Amino acid sequence: MSQVRSLFATRLYRAALSEHGPAIDPAELEASCYSIAEDDEAGQEWCETEGYPGYTSYASLTDLPWRFPIFADLVKSLDKHVMAFAEDLEFDLGDKGLVLEDIWINILPEGGSHGSHIHPHSVISGTTYVAMPDGASALKLEDPRLGFMMAAPARRKGCREELRSFVYETPAVGDVLLWESWLRHEVPMNMAEDERISVSFNYKWE
Repeated sequence: MSQVRSLFATRLYRAALSEHGPAIDPAELEASCYSIAEDDEAGQEWCETEGYPGYTSYASLTDLPWRFPIFADLVKSLDKHVMAFAEDLEFDLGDKGLVLEDIWINILPEGGSHGSHIHPHSVISGTTYVAMPDGASALKLEDPRLGFMMAAPARRKGCREELRSFVYETPAVGDVLLWESWLRHEVPMNMAEDERISVSFNYKWE
């Protein structure tokens, strides 16, 4: 009898941030993001120089949990989500752990986008969502095999999710998404009139 199995799974973790405490007030987190963006002249200058739409603290600030207690609480919650995902992935961490490597704010205005990329040298990457107005971009995830498919025909419309070349995941405010850092992803153009706000992060093994 013939048999078809799915091999080499690509896992995506999605949960409400509130599943693992401490509790995070979305309004306070949003206000903190805007306050940091307003004061971060180095980040503003980097975004302007690099042509980055909106604002990111990626290239300017490395101490968000020290600046605002709500980010310290956020990291405590993310630590638990990351370990739950690591358990699902069945990682053998030995006597090491997965620890926060960096965390940064993203404020994407109408018409802004973030091109396709990976996060080298990290193990798990992710984002939690602070403001997702109607029409805000989903997260676009790319099949890691895509570059090797060469002469393969396109998939049928409506094919199973596991066979699609791209998957669009639309999070809600308060969600956290996690994936292995080698997974290529992007944020398509924000079609909402209001800003899309998120906090992204990387975890390393040490």
